Amino acid sequence: MGVLDLDPDHVSTASIVLLPVTALYTLSWMAYESVYRLGLKRPSRIHSPVVCVGNLTVGGMGKTPLTIHVAEVLASLGQQVVISENGYGSAHQQGATLAPSGPLDPKEWGDEPALVRERLPDTPMVVGRQRADAAALVHQQFPNAVLLMDDGVQHLPVHRDVTILVDPPNPRNAFCIPSGPYREPRHGGRKKADLILPGEFRVDSVITGIDGDVPSEGSDVQILTAIARPYRFQASVEAMGFRVTGGKFLPDHHPLQGILSQREINPKVHLLTTAKDWVKLRSQRDAFPGLVGVVQVASRIEPAEQFRAWLENKVRGFMAEKA
Repeated sequence: MGVLDLDPDHVSTASIVLLPVTALYTLSWMAYESVYRLGLKRPSRIHSPVVCVGNLTVGGMGKTPLTIHVAEVLASLGQQVVISENGYGSAHQQGATLAPSGPLDPKEWGDEPALVRERLPDTPMVVGRQRADAAALVHQQFPNAVLLMDDGVQHLPVHRDVTILVDPPNPRNAFCIPSGPYREPRHGGRKKADLILPGEFRVDSVITGIDGDVPSEGSDVQILTAIARPYRFQASVEAMGFRVTGGKFLPDHHPLQGILSQREINPKVHLLTTAKDWVKLRSQRDAFPGLVGVVQVASRIEPAEQFRAWLENKVRGFMAEKA
């Protein structure tokens, strides 16, 4: 199956073998970044303020739940918020499209936009990889809003007013891809952040409950998930007192079409999945005879009041510049 025991971010023999490729990738990134650092190109200030919640690695750092939390904090400060999502693997991944109101089909819009819309049903959202187009769309239709980007730290053409970076203090593997998980050199990437988490503030990610069918404590369960670091989900399930005996791990953003009918998923064993996966699995539920529980996780930046004051000070300053 794939019940994971090892953190795939550790330095392995394969990581060492791939170091020459990693060196070429790192040099290519540094060349690209130097064009902006030397002023040969400048990020476009298309809209302001732009707040970016991102990381330096390939997925798995909890950006989307954190983006949802930051959106809620901004709303509590009286700010209108528009969220920009990548829409990875969806029909709207290219360009930038204002998503319609109501629930979003993950097959059309992507799993993360569908999840965000479920959690923030009244918050406008632009989906697409072209963040400059997204900023222009927001500036045209929501000129007084805060544009909140879920991911986008490596998207240099768009000026960001506030960058909140999620990065572990002591990663096991700090190499760039393919030897490691980093999309850009860690040291330089951290310099671009206004706030690094954890640091002055911390992120508390807590399981708020299990929706649907809840297994009894100590029972056997299977896991089905398509997230970047499924071993963390497995560890959380085991910490809740369940025994993980099977299931299936698939690549991040996998569409999961027809997955509940595959033989790796045993309808006689309670199935646990994540909220991000559930937006894609929900349509298959009626055809699956087994029990399914959806583990709900919420993220918060603590200390909450201090972070709220920090964010308010940052955003209000840029709002004052616009006035």
